[in-house]
Amino acid sequence: MLKDTGNAGRMPARFTIMDMLIPLSSPDITQAEIDAVIDVLKTSTLSIGPKIEQFEQACATVAGRRHGIGVSSGTSGLHLCMLAAGLKPGDEVITTPFSFVASTNCILFAGARPVFVDIDPKSLNIDVSRVESAVTDKTKAIVAVEAFGHPGGMVELERIAQRNELILIEDCCEGFGGGIGEHGPVSAVHARGRRIGSFGRAGVFGFYPNKQITTGEGGMIVTDDDRFAALCRSYRNQGRDGMNWLAHARLGYNYRLSEINAALGIAQVLRIDEILSARRRVANAYMRRLMTNPSLILPNIDESIDMSWFVFVVRLSDLFDAADRDELIIGMRQSGIGASNYFPPIHLQPYVRDALGTKPGDFPVCEYVSNRTIALPFFNRMTEGQVNLVCDTLEKLIERRLVTRKPRT
Repeated sequence: MLKDTGNAGRMPARFTIMDMLIPLSSPDITQAEIDAVIDVLKTSTLSIGPKIEQFEQACATVAGRRHGIGVSSGTSGLHLCMLAAGLKPGDEVITTPFSFVASTNCILFAGARPVFVDIDPKSLNIDVSRVESAVTDKTKAIVAVEAFGHPGGMVELERIAQRNELILIEDCCEGFGGGIGEHGPVSAVHARGRRIGSFGRAGVFGFYPNKQITTGEGGMIVTDDDRFAALCRSYRNQGRDGMNWLAHARLGYNYRLSEINAALGIAQVLRIDEILSARRRVANAYMRRLMTNPSLILPNIDESIDMSWFVFVVRLSDLFDAADRDELIIGMRQSGIGASNYFPPIHLQPYVRDALGTKPGDFPVCEYVSNRTIALPFFNRMTEGQVNLVCDTLEKLIERRLVTRKPRT
Protein backbone atom coordinates (compact mmCIF):
# COMPACT_ATOMS: atom_id res chain seq x y z
CA MET A 1 0.00 0.00 0.00
CA LEU A 2 1.26 3.46 -0.91
CA LYS A 3 1.43 5.53 2.26
CA ASP A 4 1.11 9.26 2.80
CA THR A 5 4.63 10.27 3.83
CA GLY A 6 4.26 14.03 3.70
CA ASN A 7 6.40 14.19 0.54
CA ALA A 8 3.83 14.89 -2.16
CA GLY A 9 5.22 13.63 -5.42
CA ARG A 10 7.77 11.17 -3.98
CA MET A 11 7.47 7.72 -5.54
CA PRO A 12 8.06 4.31 -3.96
CA ALA A 13 11.58 2.98 -4.54
CA ARG A 14 10.48 0.70 -7.38
CA PHE A 15 9.54 3.72 -9.51
CA THR A 16 11.91 6.32 -10.92
CA ILE A 17 11.31 9.46 -12.94
CA MET A 18 12.96 7.78 -15.92
CA ASP A 19 10.29 5.05 -15.79
CA MET A 20 7.54 7.59 -16.37
CA LEU A 21 6.06 7.72 -19.85
CA ILE A 22 4.36 10.94 -18.77
CA PRO A 23 6.00 12.68 -15.78
CA LEU A 24 4.07 14.47 -13.07
CA SER A 25 5.75 17.76 -13.99
CA SER A 26 8.43 19.10 -16.31
CA PRO A 27 10.08 22.56 -16.46
CA ASP A 28 9.74 24.58 -19.67
CA ILE A 29 13.29 25.62 -20.55
CA THR A 30 14.04 27.16 -23.96
CA GLN A 31 17.18 28.44 -25.63
CA ALA A 32 16.43 31.87 -24.15
CA GLU A 33 16.90 30.53 -20.61
CA ILE A 34 20.04 28.63 -21.58
CA ASP A 35 21.56 31.72 -23.21
CA ALA A 36 20.69 33.87 -20.18
CA VAL A 37 22.52 31.52 -17.82
CA ILE A 38 25.54 31.23 -20.13
CA ASP A 39 25.76 35.02 -20.37
CA VAL A 40 26.06 35.25 -16.58
CA LEU A 41 28.71 32.53 -16.52
CA LYS A 42 30.80 34.63 -18.89
CA THR A 43 30.93 37.46 -16.33
CA SER A 44 32.84 37.77 -13.07
CA THR A 45 29.64 38.37 -11.04
CA LEU A 46 27.83 35.19 -10.01
CA SER A 47 26.13 36.57 -6.88
CA ILE A 48 24.83 39.96 -5.65
CA GLY A 49 24.79 41.61 -9.06
CA PRO A 50 22.45 43.27 -11.55
CA LYS A 51 20.44 40.15 -12.43
CA ILE A 52 18.94 39.68 -8.99
CA GLU A 53 17.82 43.32 -8.93
CA GLN A 54 16.24 42.97 -12.37
CA PHE A 55 14.48 39.75 -11.38
CA GLU A 56 13.22 41.29 -8.15
CA GLN A 57 11.68 44.22 -10.00
CA ALA A 58 10.08 41.93 -12.59
CA CYS A 59 8.41 39.80 -9.90
CA ALA A 60 7.28 42.83 -7.93
CA THR A 61 5.63 44.16 -11.09
CA VAL A 62 3.81 40.87 -11.70
CA ALA A 63 2.45 41.00 -8.14
CA GLY A 64 1.63 44.72 -8.24
CA ARG A 65 4.08 45.44 -5.42
CA ARG A 66 6.88 47.99 -4.89
CA HIS A 67 9.57 45.66 -3.56
CA GLY A 68 10.89 42.23 -4.48
CA ILE A 69 13.46 40.38 -2.36
CA GLY A 70 14.97 37.33 -4.04
CA VAL A 71 15.71 34.38 -1.76
CA SER A 72 16.95 30.80 -2.01
CA SER A 73 13.48 29.20 -1.78
CA GLY A 74 9.86 29.88 -1.01
CA THR A 75 10.43 28.30 2.40
CA SER A 76 13.28 30.67 3.24
CA GLY A 77 11.11 33.58 2.08
CA LEU A 78 8.33 32.56 4.47
CA HIS A 79 10.86 32.18 7.28
CA LEU A 80 12.17 35.71 6.73
CA CYS A 81 8.61 37.06 6.71
CA MET A 82 8.06 35.56 10.16
CA LEU A 83 11.23 37.27 11.40
CA ALA A 84 10.40 40.61 9.78
CA ALA A 85 6.91 40.41 11.29
CA GLY A 86 8.54 40.17 14.73
CA LEU A 87 7.04 36.80 15.70
CA LYS A 88 8.41 35.26 18.87
CA PRO A 89 7.78 32.27 21.16
CA GLY A 90 4.30 32.38 22.63
CA ASP A 91 2.74 34.11 19.62
CA GLU A 92 0.00 32.33 17.69
CA VAL A 93 -0.36 32.30 13.92
CA ILE A 94 -3.53 31.15 12.18
CA THR A 95 -2.98 28.98 9.11
CA THR A 96 -4.32 26.06 7.08
CA PRO A 97 -3.65 22.34 7.62
CA PHE A 98 -3.99 21.69 3.86
CA SER A 99 -0.71 22.83 2.33
CA PHE A 100 2.91 21.91 1.81
CA VAL A 101 4.57 21.77 5.24
CA ALA A 102 6.63 24.93 4.68
CA SER A 103 3.64 27.14 5.54
CA THR A 104 3.60 25.62 9.04
CA ASN A 105 7.35 25.12 9.37
CA CYS A 106 8.02 28.83 8.93
CA ILE A 107 5.88 29.53 12.01
CA LEU A 108 7.70 26.85 14.01
CA PHE A 109 11.07 28.24 12.86
CA ALA A 110 10.19 31.49 14.63
CA GLY A 111 9.17 29.65 17.80
CA ALA A 112 5.53 30.66 17.38
CA ARG A 113 2.57 28.30 17.54
CA PRO A 114 0.52 27.39 14.44
CA VAL A 115 -3.23 27.48 14.99
CA PHE A 116 -4.99 25.50 12.28
CA VAL A 117 -8.40 26.36 10.85
CA ASP A 118 -10.24 23.87 8.64
CA ILE A 119 -10.63 24.46 4.90
CA ASP A 120 -13.36 25.40 2.48
CA PRO A 121 -14.25 22.32 0.37
CA LYS A 122 -14.52 24.34 -2.85
CA SER A 123 -11.44 26.56 -2.91
CA LEU A 124 -9.47 24.19 -0.61
CA ASN A 125 -8.15 27.31 1.14
CA ILE A 126 -8.72 28.21 4.78
CA ASP A 127 -12.42 28.59 5.59
CA VAL A 128 -12.73 32.34 6.16
CA SER A 129 -15.97 31.88 8.13
CA ARG A 130 -14.00 30.05 10.86
CA VAL A 131 -11.00 32.35 11.14
CA GLU A 132 -12.17 35.02 13.58
CA SER A 133 -13.32 32.44 16.12
CA ALA A 134 -9.69 31.22 16.23
CA VAL A 135 -8.32 34.68 17.12
CA THR A 136 -7.09 35.07 20.71
CA ASP A 137 -5.09 37.73 22.54
CA LYS A 138 -1.97 35.75 21.52
CA THR A 139 -2.75 35.82 17.79
CA LYS A 140 -0.26 37.97 15.88
CA ALA A 141 -0.56 36.89 12.26
CA ILE A 142 -2.24 34.84 9.58
CA VAL A 143 -0.29 32.76 7.05
CA ALA A 144 -2.76 32.30 4.21
CA VAL A 145 -2.00 29.68 1.56
CA GLU A 146 -3.45 29.78 -1.95
CA ALA A 147 -3.76 26.03 -2.48
CA PHE A 148 -2.76 25.05 -6.02
CA GLY A 149 -2.74 28.77 -6.90
CA HIS A 150 -6.42 29.44 -6.08
CA PRO A 151 -6.84 32.91 -4.45
CA GLY A 152 -10.31 32.24 -3.08
CA GLY A 153 -10.94 33.97 0.26
CA MET A 154 -7.92 36.27 0.12
CA VAL A 155 -9.98 39.47 -0.04
CA GLU A 156 -11.96 38.37 3.02
CA LEU A 157 -8.81 37.32 4.90
CA GLU A 158 -7.24 40.71 4.27
CA ARG A 159 -10.29 42.38 5.80
CA ILE A 160 -10.24 40.01 8.79
CA ALA A 161 -6.55 40.76 9.37
CA GLN A 162 -7.16 44.50 9.22
CA ARG A 163 -10.17 44.29 11.52
CA ASN A 164 -8.21 42.33 14.13
CA GLU A 165 -4.89 44.18 13.69
CA LEU A 166 -3.09 41.04 12.51
CA ILE A 167 -0.22 40.72 10.05
CA LEU A 168 -1.30 38.82 6.93
CA ILE A 169 1.42 36.90 5.09
CA GLU A 170 0.37 35.49 1.73
CA ASP A 171 1.93 32.12 0.92
CA CYS A 172 1.48 32.45 -2.83
CA CYS A 173 4.25 29.99 -3.70
CA GLU A 174 1.82 28.17 -6.00
CA GLY A 175 0.13 31.16 -7.64
CA PHE A 176 2.63 33.22 -9.64
CA GLY A 177 0.81 35.22 -12.31
CA GLY A 178 -2.73 34.60 -11.07
CA GLY A 179 -5.29 37.11 -9.82
CA ILE A 180 -8.84 37.95 -8.84
CA GLY A 181 -11.07 39.95 -11.16
CA GLU A 182 -8.30 40.35 -13.73
CA HIS A 183 -8.19 38.67 -17.11
CA GLY A 184 -5.78 38.97 -19.98
CA PRO A 185 -1.99 39.11 -20.22
CA VAL A 186 -0.05 39.47 -16.97
CA SER A 187 2.18 41.98 -18.74
CA ALA A 188 -0.80 44.29 -19.32
CA VAL A 189 -1.81 47.00 -16.86
CA HIS A 190 -5.19 46.17 -15.31
CA ALA A 191 -7.57 48.81 -13.99
CA ARG A 192 -9.41 46.44 -11.68
CA GLY A 193 -8.82 43.35 -9.61
CA ARG A 194 -5.88 42.12 -7.54
CA ARG A 195 -2.84 40.10 -8.47
CA ILE A 196 -1.79 37.11 -6.39
CA GLY A 197 1.05 38.36 -4.20
CA SER A 198 -0.60 41.73 -3.50
CA PHE A 199 -2.47 40.80 -0.29
CA GLY A 200 -1.50 41.69 3.25
CA ARG A 201 1.92 42.78 4.48
CA ALA A 202 3.87 40.54 2.12
CA GLY A 203 3.59 37.60 -0.27
CA VAL A 204 6.06 34.83 -1.04
CA PHE A 205 6.49 33.05 -4.39
CA GLY A 206 8.33 29.79 -4.95
CA PHE A 207 10.26 28.86 -8.09
CA TYR A 208 10.89 25.12 -7.71
CA PRO A 209 10.99 23.29 -11.11
CA ASN A 210 7.29 22.30 -10.94
CA LYS A 211 6.10 25.89 -10.52
CA GLN A 212 4.73 28.23 -13.20
CA ILE A 213 8.20 29.73 -13.62
CA THR A 214 11.38 28.24 -12.24
CA THR A 215 14.83 29.35 -11.15
CA GLY A 216 15.82 25.76 -10.30
CA GLU A 217 15.67 26.60 -6.61
CA GLY A 218 14.52 30.00 -5.45
CA GLY A 219 11.80 32.25 -4.11
CA MET A 220 10.69 35.87 -3.93
CA ILE A 221 9.23 38.03 -1.17
CA VAL A 222 7.05 40.88 -2.47
CA THR A 223 5.82 43.78 -0.32
CA ASP A 224 4.96 47.49 -0.32
CA ASP A 225 6.40 48.02 3.18
CA ASP A 226 9.83 49.71 3.05
CA ARG A 227 10.90 48.61 6.53
CA PHE A 228 9.69 45.05 6.02
CA ALA A 229 11.63 44.85 2.73
CA ALA A 230 14.80 46.23 4.34
CA LEU A 231 14.62 43.69 7.17
CA CYS A 232 14.14 40.79 4.74
CA ARG A 233 17.11 41.96 2.65
CA SER A 234 19.26 42.08 5.77
CA TYR A 235 18.10 38.72 7.13
CA ARG A 236 18.73 36.95 3.80
CA ASN A 237 22.34 38.25 3.71
CA GLN A 238 23.74 37.16 7.10
CA GLY A 239 22.13 40.12 8.88
CA ARG A 240 24.25 42.68 7.07
CA ASP A 241 22.96 46.23 7.09
CA GLY A 242 25.03 48.65 5.04
CA MET A 243 28.12 48.53 2.87
CA ASN A 244 30.52 46.90 5.34
CA TRP A 245 30.69 43.20 4.42
CA LEU A 246 31.81 42.16 7.91
CA ALA A 247 29.32 44.30 9.85
CA HIS A 248 26.26 42.36 10.98
CA ALA A 249 23.37 44.27 12.52
CA ARG A 250 21.32 41.20 13.45
CA LEU A 251 21.34 37.41 13.38
CA GLY A 252 20.80 36.50 9.74
CA TYR A 253 20.96 33.68 7.22
CA ASN A 254 22.52 32.88 3.89
CA TYR A 255 19.27 32.86 1.90
CA ARG A 256 20.60 34.70 -1.15
CA LEU A 257 19.62 33.88 -4.74
CA SER A 258 22.52 33.72 -7.20
CA GLU A 259 22.88 35.67 -10.43
CA ILE A 260 22.61 32.37 -12.31
CA ASN A 261 19.23 31.59 -10.77
CA ALA A 262 18.06 35.16 -11.27
CA ALA A 263 19.03 35.15 -14.95
CA LEU A 264 17.00 31.99 -15.46
CA GLY A 265 14.08 33.65 -13.66
CA ILE A 266 14.24 36.80 -15.80
CA ALA A 267 14.03 34.74 -18.98
CA GLN A 268 11.04 32.87 -17.56
CA VAL A 269 9.20 36.06 -16.50
CA LEU A 270 9.67 37.48 -20.00
CA ARG A 271 7.72 34.44 -21.25
CA ILE A 272 5.06 34.55 -18.50
CA ASP A 273 2.07 35.20 -20.76
CA GLU A 274 3.10 32.36 -23.07
CA ILE A 275 3.67 30.05 -20.08
CA LEU A 276 0.32 30.81 -18.44
CA SER A 277 -1.51 30.41 -21.74
CA ALA A 278 0.03 26.96 -22.17
CA ARG A 279 -1.00 25.94 -18.65
CA ARG A 280 -4.56 27.14 -19.20
CA ARG A 281 -4.68 25.09 -22.40
CA VAL A 282 -3.68 21.90 -20.56
CA ALA A 283 -6.09 22.59 -17.68
CA ASN A 284 -8.95 23.19 -20.11
CA ALA A 285 -8.14 19.94 -21.91
CA TYR A 286 -8.42 18.06 -18.62
CA MET A 287 -11.66 19.84 -17.77
CA ARG A 288 -13.27 18.96 -21.09
CA ARG A 289 -12.15 15.35 -20.90
CA LEU A 290 -13.15 14.62 -17.28
CA MET A 291 -16.11 16.91 -16.59
CA THR A 292 -18.74 14.22 -17.18
CA ASN A 293 -17.09 11.54 -15.02
CA PRO A 294 -19.31 10.99 -11.94
CA SER A 295 -16.43 9.54 -9.92
CA LEU A 296 -14.39 12.74 -10.02
CA ILE A 297 -14.69 16.26 -8.59
CA LEU A 298 -12.76 18.79 -10.68
CA PRO A 299 -11.22 22.11 -9.54
CA ASN A 300 -13.91 24.66 -8.69
CA ILE A 301 -12.95 27.95 -10.35
CA ASP A 302 -15.24 30.96 -10.12
CA GLU A 303 -15.44 33.24 -13.18
CA SER A 304 -13.74 36.03 -11.24
CA ILE A 305 -10.63 33.89 -10.63
CA ASP A 306 -7.69 34.16 -13.01
CA MET A 307 -5.90 30.87 -12.34
CA SER A 308 -2.22 30.51 -13.21
CA TRP A 309 -2.49 26.71 -12.71
CA PHE A 310 0.25 25.26 -10.55
CA VAL A 311 -0.99 21.66 -10.71
CA PHE A 312 -4.13 19.85 -11.84
CA VAL A 313 -5.64 18.02 -8.88
CA VAL A 314 -8.84 15.98 -9.06
CA ARG A 315 -10.78 14.60 -6.13
CA LEU A 316 -12.50 11.24 -5.92
CA SER A 317 -16.20 11.16 -5.07
CA ASP A 318 -17.78 9.89 -1.84
CA LEU A 319 -17.72 6.33 -3.19
CA PHE A 320 -13.96 6.18 -2.59
CA ASP A 321 -11.64 6.42 0.40
CA ALA A 322 -7.92 6.84 1.01
CA ALA A 323 -7.16 3.19 0.27
CA ASP A 324 -8.89 3.49 -3.10
CA ARG A 325 -6.95 6.67 -3.87
CA ASP A 326 -3.63 5.06 -2.99
CA GLU A 327 -4.29 2.05 -5.19
CA LEU A 328 -5.21 4.32 -8.11
CA ILE A 329 -1.94 6.24 -7.72
CA ILE A 330 0.00 2.97 -7.72
CA GLY A 331 -1.87 1.88 -10.84
CA MET A 332 -1.09 5.14 -12.62
CA ARG A 333 2.61 4.88 -11.82
CA GLN A 334 2.75 1.25 -12.88
CA SER A 335 1.29 2.42 -16.21
CA GLY A 336 4.14 4.91 -16.58
CA ILE A 337 2.10 7.97 -15.62
CA GLY A 338 3.13 10.32 -12.83
CA ALA A 339 0.53 10.80 -10.11
CA SER A 340 0.62 11.85 -6.47
CA ASN A 341 -1.39 12.66 -3.37
CA TYR A 342 -1.71 16.42 -2.66
CA PHE A 343 -1.55 17.22 0.28
CA PRO A 344 -1.34 14.98 3.36
CA PRO A 345 -2.80 16.97 6.29
CA ILE A 346 -0.06 18.94 8.04
CA HIS A 347 -1.62 18.40 11.46
CA LEU A 348 -1.15 14.64 11.06
CA GLN A 349 2.56 14.80 10.24
CA PRO A 350 4.36 13.03 13.12
CA TYR A 351 6.50 15.97 14.22
CA VAL A 352 3.52 18.35 14.15
CA ARG A 353 1.44 15.95 16.22
CA ASP A 354 4.28 15.74 18.73
CA ALA A 355 4.66 19.53 18.89
CA LEU A 356 1.00 20.55 18.92
CA GLY A 357 -0.91 17.49 20.13
CA THR A 358 -3.08 17.37 17.00
CA LYS A 359 -4.84 14.15 16.03
CA PRO A 360 -7.11 12.59 13.39
CA GLY A 361 -10.56 14.17 13.36
CA ASP A 362 -9.38 17.63 14.40
CA PHE A 363 -9.97 19.12 10.93
CA PRO A 364 -12.43 16.80 9.19
CA VAL A 365 -12.88 18.73 5.93
CA CYS A 366 -9.13 18.84 5.35
CA GLU A 367 -8.79 15.13 6.16
CA TYR A 368 -11.75 14.17 3.97
CA VAL A 369 -10.43 16.13 0.98
CA SER A 370 -6.84 14.99 1.47
CA ASN A 371 -7.84 11.33 1.46
CA ARG A 372 -9.29 11.67 -2.04
CA THR A 373 -6.99 14.00 -4.00
CA ILE A 374 -4.89 12.90 -6.98
CA ALA A 375 -2.47 15.20 -8.79
CA LEU A 376 -2.31 14.33 -12.49
CA PRO A 377 0.60 15.07 -14.87
CA PHE A 378 0.67 18.78 -15.64
CA PHE A 379 3.25 20.83 -17.54
CA ASN A 380 3.38 23.49 -20.25
CA ARG A 381 4.23 21.29 -23.21
CA MET A 382 1.79 18.53 -22.42
CA THR A 383 -0.10 17.48 -25.55
CA GLU A 384 -3.79 16.69 -25.88
CA GLY A 385 -2.80 13.13 -26.71
CA GLN A 386 -0.95 12.86 -23.40
CA VAL A 387 -3.94 14.34 -21.54
CA ASN A 388 -6.22 11.76 -23.16
CA LEU A 389 -3.85 8.92 -22.26
CA VAL A 390 -3.75 10.07 -18.62
CA CYS A 391 -7.55 10.34 -18.50
CA ASP A 392 -8.13 7.00 -20.24
CA THR A 393 -5.78 5.28 -17.80
CA LEU A 394 -7.32 6.92 -14.74
CA GLU A 395 -10.89 6.10 -15.81
CA LYS A 396 -10.04 2.46 -16.53
CA LEU A 397 -8.39 2.13 -13.13
CA ILE A 398 -11.42 3.71 -11.46
CA GLU A 399 -13.78 1.30 -13.20
CA ARG A 400 -11.61 -1.65 -12.22
CA ARG A 401 -11.43 -0.44 -8.61
CA LEU A 402 -15.19 -0.14 -8.38
CA VAL A 403 -15.54 -3.76 -9.50
CA THR A 404 -12.71 -5.42 -7.56
CA ARG A 405 -12.51 -3.67 -4.21
CA LYS A 406 -13.74 -5.39 -1.06
CA PRO A 407 -17.12 -4.31 0.31
CA ARG A 408 -16.89 -1.88 3.20
CA THR A 409 -17.89 -3.06 6.63
